[in-house]
Amino acid sequence: MKTEVNGRILISTGTPWEDIIGYSRAVCVGNTIAVTGTAAMDGNKVVAPGSAAEQTRFILEKIRKALLETGADLKDVIRTRIYVTDMSKWEEIGKVHGEFFRDIRPATTMVEVKSLIRPEFLVEIEADAIVDVN
Repeated sequence: MKTEVNGRILISTGTPWEDIIGYSRAVCVGNTIAVTGTAAMDGNKVVAPGSAAEQTRFILEKIRKALLETGADLKDVIRTRIYVTDMSKWEEIGKVHGEFFRDIRPATTMVEVKSLIRPEFLVEIEADAIVDVN
């Protein structure tokens, strides 16, 4: 769902957590878009428990959908931040990231964290994009 509030375009998925916590799936201000930390959750179901690669693929598709709602696409991404619960999975996560960003090559950081909001989540990714308005 797309709404405009105080000059911001807010993209919402309609989950109750967005209102409770006070966040949006993505926010567009001017030509800048920020996509919130995204995990492999489809409704109430964790996608691909145990597979960091498949969770990464699902997450990046979910980020793409949020960007499309703002008028952007993956080609506009300038930075991704990848949070992982097991750095030994970095290569499989990185290869999937490369499938989506090989030619775009955004600045990217991968950090190991102790845990994510659900124990089944192996990866969480956020993205920033800038749309060329020229």
